[in-house]
Amino acid sequence: MTQANPLLDSRLHPQFGAVHPDHVLPAVESAIATHRAAMAQCAQASGFAAVFLAKESADAALSRIWGTVDHLIGVTNSPELRAAHGEAQPLIHSYFAEVGQDRPLYDALAAIPTEGLDDAQARALALTLRGFELSGVSLDGGDRAAFAANSVEQGRLATTFANAVMDATEAWTLHLTDDSRLAGVPQSDQDAMARAAQAKGLDGWLVDLHAPSVRAVTAFAQDRDLRRTVYEAYGTRASDQGPQAGQFDNGDRIAQLLALRQDAARLLGHSDAVALSLSTKMARDGAEVDAFLVDLAQRARPRAQEELAELTAFARDHLDIATIEPWDVAYVTEHMRRAVHAVDEAEIRAHLPLARVLDGLFALVTDLFELEIRAADGEAPVWHPDVRYFTLHRAGEDAPVAALYCDMFARAGKRGGAWMDVCRPRLREADREQMPIAYLVCNFASGGADRPAHLTHSDMVTLFHEMGHCLHHLLTQVDLPSIGGISGVEWDAVELPSQFLENFAWEPAMLRRVSAHETGGAPLDEAMIGRMLAARRFMGALALLRQVEFALFDLRLHLAAARPDGPSAQEVLQAVRQEVAVIHPPEWHRFAHGFSHIFAGGYAAGYYSYLWAERLSADAFEAFADERADRAALGGLFRDHVLARGGSRPALDNFVGFRGREPDSAALLRALGLAA
Repeated sequence: MTQANPLLDSRLHPQFGAVHPDHVLPAVESAIATHRAAMAQCAQASGFAAVFLAKESADAALSRIWGTVDHLIGVTNSPELRAAHGEAQPLIHSYFAEVGQDRPLYDALAAIPTEGLDDAQARALALTLRGFELSGVSLDGGDRAAFAANSVEQGRLATTFANAVMDATEAWTLHLTDDSRLAGVPQSDQDAMARAAQAKGLDGWLVDLHAPSVRAVTAFAQDRDLRRTVYEAYGTRASDQGPQAGQFDNGDRIAQLLALRQDAARLLGHSDAVALSLSTKMARDGAEVDAFLVDLAQRARPRAQEELAELTAFARDHLDIATIEPWDVAYVTEHMRRAVHAVDEAEIRAHLPLARVLDGLFALVTDLFELEIRAADGEAPVWHPDVRYFTLHRAGEDAPVAALYCDMFARAGKRGGAWMDVCRPRLREADREQMPIAYLVCNFASGGADRPAHLTHSDMVTLFHEMGHCLHHLLTQVDLPSIGGISGVEWDAVELPSQFLENFAWEPAMLRRVSAHETGGAPLDEAMIGRMLAARRFMGALALLRQVEFALFDLRLHLAAARPDGPSAQEVLQAVRQEVAVIHPPEWHRFAHGFSHIFAGGYAAGYYSYLWAERLSADAFEAFADERADRAALGGLFRDHVLARGGSRPALDNFVGFRGREPDSAALLRALGLAA
């Protein structure tokens, strides 16, 4: 099977349609054997080209294979693929641990003379050596083996955590046959629920736990019992509570992951997982991060209390809700937004067809960064008929410089949320040059046969956010994959391009450019755009406190794991909420059990990065917001100093190169409406 295995195909584009679960294990075994032989050669060689560049090339080949498998498990999850992934994952994680602790390879890298290396090469080498040290290469035999086993088990638990969340999401549905229960839900969402029911051979409507369905019910359904039912099912996924109590429970996995992370930190000489995490980030230590988050909370909490009081009064006076409950918050917020700002989410959505929003986003890339994005459907294999493929070109040139897959819609077997990932890195070798390719994945509601897909404005912001991540990868001018694009960038700065690009989704010119009503094609009028902008920070203090709550929970949870008698995850969360929150979910709510960012993603002891990077992005965007600004020139600067540089120099240097100074926290306070 090896010769015919599509995962071992070295062509630029993965051969998605040809990949079968039976291909996974043989491909991984073959890839590991090839990589191991290459590392043995590197360990016996000397010099930057023969050691470092050879390792970069071999790493890219291994990532090409495992990255395709990992991508498919997120977008086409099936029992067969999951079983194959689960069989291969321990092998790949064990091998990664083996390479990270390969002392002869480390010594060969450490022996490379730095004289004659340019700054990017020297940084790549330094970060690679640091990576070995953080993989336990300097540990003694027993500790080294323990660290390697720890890494493998963390990988296994993270995957099973994510699988449990997906299984819980897929397993729960609510079949409705009485249309009165969906009163208030936009027709487009009702149509999607009807299609979901038809797909199961049912009459009526099917509510599920994918984001579009949950949002439609909790924000719009007049039926309060329905809102509570969906809120509870979603808020107790993969836990010991709710309608699926114990069936997919992540509770033990959370405890095990925390213990493993603490053990790993201790083995590497750090006091806790926070100290280990921050050793590769911009923030100096946990105390600095905690103070940053608490300061934001203290600034926002008085206004958040006022906002909650306003919601409570509105619910009582206009919606006959005497006591506002957590499952009422989104519903009351949406009605109050309409009343105060005359902003109707459903009406805005009717103006935002996905196709036009994409066109506007791509035009923005052209305006700012002098690149054209062209549809190239059919030029590359895809994993689902809905997936689009685009190529990026310098103005007037036919040959692409990068490419982008877009997978926009929620469906069964696809992980929830939105994300960007690397398909192929930029790589220059002696005989070839490989262009960067990225995945942009979202979970928007799809359209129907007679209605193209439309986005909420929140969806539009999400799309711009993920495109910012993609551009960070696609516009890199660094030929070393380990520091090109998002690689090698401090994790608390990696959100800078994504949060920066979000701001353009709020600009009146952009909103006019992308909007066309589904009946008649009229754009959003100036009055509606004005109301949208006025409502941008509507209930913003509550939203900010929620992000602070998540970040403080993550930080303090990993600090608590260092104490033998430390509190449970639920106890840490409750304590954080008592300190910063003004809305308190019920005792049975289990947010942590579905918090994939920190238990199955890359944000463990680092969720604060979103707010930390927003400090950078707010300051960066203020330069563009100045009506006197030359946006084309600023876009060139941002491209050249931030997007193109990636991890080839520290993120602070990238920011200073663009802005001419270090970041100013006042910009964030102004953006959040918290400036004195």
